[in-house]
Amino acid sequence: MTRVLVAPDKFAGTLSAPEAARAIAAGWARRAPDDVLTLAPMADGGPGFVDVLHASLGGDLVPVPVRGPLGEPLVVTLLVTDDAVHLESAQACGLAVTDGRRPLDASTTGVGQALAAGVALARERGVGRVVVGLGGSATNDGGAGLLGALGAVADVPLDAGPAALDGVTRVDLAPARDAVAGVDVVAATDVTNVLLGMFGATRTFGPQKGLDEDQVLRVDRVLDGWVDAACGSTPAERRVADAPGSGAAGGLGLGLLLLGAEVRSGIELVAEAVGLPALAGSHDLVISGEGAFDHSSRSGKVVHGVASVAAAAARPCVVLAGRVTVGSREMRAMGVESAYALTDLVGETTAMAHPYESLVHLAERVARSWTR
Repeated sequence: MTRVLVAPDKFAGTLSAPEAARAIAAGWARRAPDDVLTLAPMADGGPGFVDVLHASLGGDLVPVPVRGPLGEPLVVTLLVTDDAVHLESAQACGLAVTDGRRPLDASTTGVGQALAAGVALARERGVGRVVVGLGGSATNDGGAGLLGALGAVADVPLDAGPAALDGVTRVDLAPARDAVAGVDVVAATDVTNVLLGMFGATRTFGPQKGLDEDQVLRVDRVLDGWVDAACGSTPAERRVADAPGSGAAGGLGLGLLLLGAEVRSGIELVAEAVGLPALAGSHDLVISGEGAFDHSSRSGKVVHGVASVAAAAARPCVVLAGRVTVGSREMRAMGVESAYALTDLVGETTAMAHPYESLVHLAERVARSWTR
């Protein structure tokens, strides 16, 4: 009998983390029905953050109406537990909640509205912390919309995306800071990117949000001016834009840092909440997974976080993914013993059309090698 901990991320666009965990468990049980399987779906701050925490921590779910990235009406869900209010920025400005990819116009205003509601709930319930999960955004506005929704004012519109920030020279952040006063704000990030430059938010993630090469350069220039106006022009004043995580969710990380937020790894925060280190130590094998196991998996993502926890507990970790493009040497450096791809087993078309069944099939195959 093998004790197996199943701790996957979502398979973006096809399976939520809980669905992926159930599929892996179902396939494994077909091959090894006597194995003991524990499901611990994970998240890194991006889509699924609130659902995963609610499954582990319980608490109250509170719906809040907000404005979507392009002005569409949305409802986000806040999770209130004994010690914090949690919200997920992707519910308010994520790629999955908007019909169009218009990153020049997309705004984080809805995240600011959700944060305002979260702060009000924290004060009402007597909890001192609001945790904002960052990731999966359709926006690239440097957190301007968030700050504007909390009361910040400028000499340009803050709620109309990065294009509207061109030429900004004056920003007053005092009203926004007053709006969150007395509550600790935590930014749970899925990446450590800074805001600007070669490895910044725009150049790294702008293309997947719809920015072409010329627009990437334009937005990076506009956000450079935004930093001067919001932070100051001296190197010391601008240092906040160079902080790890300032580029998370298209610069939402910077917006939260300007409010005095603490930046934390989303996967580490979730791992603590679900008791992942203790779980890993009490099992023989740890399984994680995600849609694409690639070079980006190392920068604050679930698989790397789970593998690190497994390594600390001296337990092997294997990965089941939609696609695997990581070489064996890099894989081992992450603490992953082996990785298996749906596309190698059933092909890309079938994997996308029937993700749950495909993952069940893959898990059944992998169990042949890893169960006693």
